[in-house]
Amino acid sequence: MQAAVVIPPKRNRKDQRPYDADLYKERNIIERFFNKLKQFRRVATRYDKLLVNFSSRAETAAALP
Repeated sequence: MQAAVVIPPKRNRKDQRPYDADLYKERNIIERFFNKLKQFRRVATRYDKLLVNFSSRAETAAALP
Protein backbone atom coordinates (compact mmCIF):
# COMPACT_ATOMS: atom_id res chain seq x y z
CA MET A 1 0.00 0.00 0.00
CA GLN A 2 1.40 3.34 -1.00
CA ALA A 3 0.48 6.55 0.80
CA ALA A 4 0.12 9.91 -0.92
CA VAL A 5 2.19 12.84 0.30
CA VAL A 6 -0.19 15.34 1.84
CA ILE A 7 1.94 17.65 3.99
CA PRO A 8 3.94 20.23 2.02
CA PRO A 9 7.72 20.27 2.45
CA LYS A 10 9.56 23.09 4.17
CA ARG A 11 10.34 26.01 1.92
CA ASN A 12 14.09 25.79 2.49
CA ARG A 13 14.30 22.10 1.57
CA LYS A 14 16.61 21.44 -1.37
CA ASP A 15 14.51 18.68 -2.92
CA GLN A 16 10.96 20.01 -3.05
CA ARG A 17 8.71 16.96 -3.24
CA PRO A 18 5.34 17.29 -4.94
CA TYR A 19 2.15 17.18 -2.86
CA ASP A 20 -1.58 17.49 -3.44
CA ALA A 21 -2.60 20.97 -2.25
CA ASP A 22 -6.34 20.24 -2.43
CA LEU A 23 -5.99 17.11 -0.33
CA TYR A 24 -3.90 19.07 2.18
CA LYS A 25 -6.69 21.67 2.52
CA GLU A 26 -9.24 18.94 3.19
CA ARG A 27 -6.94 17.28 5.72
CA ASN A 28 -6.44 20.61 7.48
CA ILE A 29 -10.20 21.15 7.80
CA ILE A 30 -10.66 17.70 9.34
CA GLU A 31 -7.76 18.19 11.77
CA ARG A 32 -9.15 21.56 12.89
CA PHE A 33 -12.56 19.94 13.45
CA PHE A 34 -11.12 17.24 15.70
CA ASN A 35 -9.00 19.76 17.62
CA LYS A 36 -12.14 21.81 18.15
CA LEU A 37 -13.97 18.76 19.49
CA LYS A 38 -11.10 18.03 21.89
CA GLN A 39 -11.70 21.40 23.54
CA PHE A 40 -15.02 20.08 24.83
CA ARG A 41 -14.06 17.74 27.66
CA ARG A 42 -17.40 15.97 27.70
CA VAL A 43 -16.97 14.96 24.06
CA ALA A 44 -13.26 14.15 24.36
CA THR A 45 -13.71 11.81 27.32
CA ARG A 46 -17.12 10.53 26.15
CA TYR A 47 -19.06 10.75 29.39
CA ASP A 48 -22.26 10.09 27.47
CA LYS A 49 -22.60 6.35 26.95
CA LEU A 50 -25.56 6.42 24.57
CA LEU A 51 -24.79 7.15 20.91
CA VAL A 52 -27.71 9.58 20.65
CA ASN A 53 -26.42 11.71 23.54
CA PHE A 54 -22.82 11.59 22.33
CA SER A 55 -23.82 12.50 18.77
CA SER A 56 -25.86 15.46 19.95
CA ARG A 57 -22.94 16.74 22.07
CA ALA A 58 -20.56 16.36 19.14
CA GLU A 59 -22.94 18.20 16.81
CA THR A 60 -23.38 20.99 19.36
CA ALA A 61 -19.60 21.31 19.78
CA ALA A 62 -19.13 21.36 15.99
CA ALA A 63 -21.74 24.09 15.56
CA LEU A 64 -20.12 26.49 18.03
CA PRO A 65 -17.49 28.91 16.67
